[in-house]
Amino acid sequence: MMSCMSIVSSIIERCFKVKSGELEIGGMSVRDLASRFGTPLYIYDKHILEKKFDCLRKTLPAKFDIYYSVKANPNSTLIKYFLSQGCGLEIASVGEFNLARRAGCDLSKIIFAGPSKTVEELEQVLSSGIGEIHVESELEIRRIASISSRLGIKAPVALRVNPTGVAEGGAMRMGGKATQFGIDEECLDAALDAVIAADSLEFKGIHVYSGTQILDCRVLLRQYGKGLDIARQIATRLGRALETVDFGGGLGIPYFSNEHELDMVGFRDGLAELMQDIHNDSLFAGTRFIVEPGRYLVGEAGVYVTTVNDIKISRGKKFLILDGGMNHHLAASGNLGQVIKRNFPISLIEKLDQESIDTVSMVGPLCTPLDTLAKDIAVPLAEVGDLVGIFQSGAYGLTASPLGFLGHSSPPEIFINDQGAQLIRSRGGGNE
Repeated sequence: MMSCMSIVSSIIERCFKVKSGELEIGGMSVRDLASRFGTPLYIYDKHILEKKFDCLRKTLPAKFDIYYSVKANPNSTLIKYFLSQGCGLEIASVGEFNLARRAGCDLSKIIFAGPSKTVEELEQVLSSGIGEIHVESELEIRRIASISSRLGIKAPVALRVNPTGVAEGGAMRMGGKATQFGIDEECLDAALDAVIAADSLEFKGIHVYSGTQILDCRVLLRQYGKGLDIARQIATRLGRALETVDFGGGLGIPYFSNEHELDMVGFRDGLAELMQDIHNDSLFAGTRFIVEPGRYLVGEAGVYVTTVNDIKISRGKKFLILDGGMNHHLAASGNLGQVIKRNFPISLIEKLDQESIDTVSMVGPLCTPLDTLAKDIAVPLAEVGDLVGIFQSGAYGLTASPLGFLGHSSPPEIFINDQGAQLIRSRGGGNE
């Protein structure tokens, strides 16, 4: 089991460099970046995005399309990068649909999922054009059919399936039990009947997604196999291959001391076997397979940087009080799905060559004890003005946090590419 510093060291070895004890991101000094842009701030490294995308593309069979999940990080610069690599986009709101359009995404390469699409949202995407809507209830089927009939169009839809017998292993299960997501597998026949009966709907395929933050490739492969079984059953009933089979996202990255990297070699080999099994199956002739990663592609590329603003001791316990907190990074505080507080990979990023001799808790500026970014963590001796870095912060960071709480300004976002450091979101403002 790795300590927090061990997992930090592992992340740095894979993704970053250290010079004289100071972290470098994209070859740039983190102190220089903090001095130039101020703290708190988010920094993303394009080279890590390239590395992660290249690894995933080489892992997936050629028949697989990659759709970036916008919810992971909706900054337009990141969206445009993935579009430049040929990705489609998976969205979960009209707001994300508009982001996708402004970024220049081909409307036919946008997938709309989510359990509570409003009439207004459906009207907007259907009147504009969209690749697929993944329906999550029989009411939604009727709603889309009514809107598309009124608009005089055929709505492209896929059924999001909540499968039975889902393999365990994800940090957050989203299927295989009673859930707001998707249509229960045992109710699929009725849902498919409703789609087929509606002249204004065009049935495209299925979306099978059971969980997120999966670090065991065997769990992913079992879930993919389950998706293929469901697709085969539906194709048999229809007498034709489905156009799309969407396996969702779920590919994880390690955050905590007991976690490890996803075995992409094992995942690649297992996918090759699954594809070989259906290679000559006419029920999959022409089927496109889709994955919708977000966290896996962007998580490791981001670091949240904040400054030690005060140091105090209360009844024998030392606190480093930072200028940023859970209002910018809810996940690191443990308030975004964790049942038990566990420390994200966090460190004093100008003292990486110093021995950890002190035990501290790191807290933010908010008037709540929930604003704790690290609890009882070993660090080098800290001083006011030291920089603190939280790694694995490229996904579900800024926009997954309560930015309006207590009125603190939102941090800027910086993108490091071959030309240097680019401001891609100003402090307190929208995209540049």
